Amino acid sequence: MSFQSNKMDTFGYFWLVILATLGAINSSRADLQLNFYAKTCPKAETIVQDYVHEHIPNAPSVAAALIRMHFHDCFVRGCDASILLNSTSSSGNQTEKAATPNQTVRGFNFIDRVKSLVEAECPGVVSCADIIALVARDSIVVTGGPFWRVPTGRRDGLISNASEALANIPAPFFNFTSLQTFFANKGLDLKDLVLLSGAHTVGIAHCSAFSSRLYNFSGILGNQDPSLDSEYAANLKAKKCKTINDTTTIVEMDPGSFRTFDLSYYRLLLKRRGLFQSDAALTTSSTTLSYINELLQGSRQDFYKEFALSMEKMGRIDVKTGSSGEIRKHCAFVNS
Repeated sequence: MSFQSNKMDTFGYFWLVILATLGAINSSRADLQLNFYAKTCPKAETIVQDYVHEHIPNAPSVAAALIRMHFHDCFVRGCDASILLNSTSSSGNQTEKAATPNQTVRGFNFIDRVKSLVEAECPGVVSCADIIALVARDSIVVTGGPFWRVPTGRRDGLISNASEALANIPAPFFNFTSLQTFFANKGLDLKDLVLLSGAHTVGIAHCSAFSSRLYNFSGILGNQDPSLDSEYAANLKAKKCKTINDTTTIVEMDPGSFRTFDLSYYRLLLKRRGLFQSDAALTTSSTTLSYINELLQGSRQDFYKEFALSMEKMGRIDVKTGSSGEIRKHCAFVNS
């Protein structure tokens, strides 16, 4: 064999190594894509959709709970289903489920049932993280809300800590500055903040999430938040949250329209009837107030279109793809 031939063989081998390395890197950083499971589990999205269509109409309030779960999941370690992991007594680790912001999150059993159906069809293929994202979208759609694209290919995380949930999920008592910071930390801007808050047009809240506005504002017992409409506050105290210690009573987030995904939430904000301080905070910035007014001047379909874009953006936060994470067999536990 000639020297030239050896040189060419070495050169060719060098590029094969480079291409293989690049392939491995691209695999570990693979992006999400629509119909990711088209070949590996072609019925996956249909199974999810069918289950949602069968059960959500009988319990429409669960749709709001599931979109909240998706939000809380994505804000901690990205959209990796870390919110679904159970605490383990053996290690003493308290997972995100145990954190204060997640103690009122519902829908875990719903996700487990969907996962079991998908696993029966395609074992070890579809991630719990993708199931959360698909269920959240399909649940809102089946209740008459907007559709948004859900590219898939997420993988499930291996770590879940209660302290991280507390440190990353925006709280209902946040002011505008805190909201802006927390959203910016996740790559979301002020328009996303306004649009994603619009999910409060459906669902319910516990009195404990906002009772300080009624009875203990600024840490002063008996003080009421002056930014809250006085008539609305009086009605809440008389008929709903009758004491500051009420931890069980629930209140409609968007009174009179809490089952309908519409613009009513934003109209209430301008009437100073947003339930949370974080809702009211959206009217304290000229930028977010301008976005609110733009939404109200448009149609419901305009809102749906913009909301869809922000939901897809949120669904991409710090996702694990390629060889990162794993595909859990059971959503509440990492694989052994």
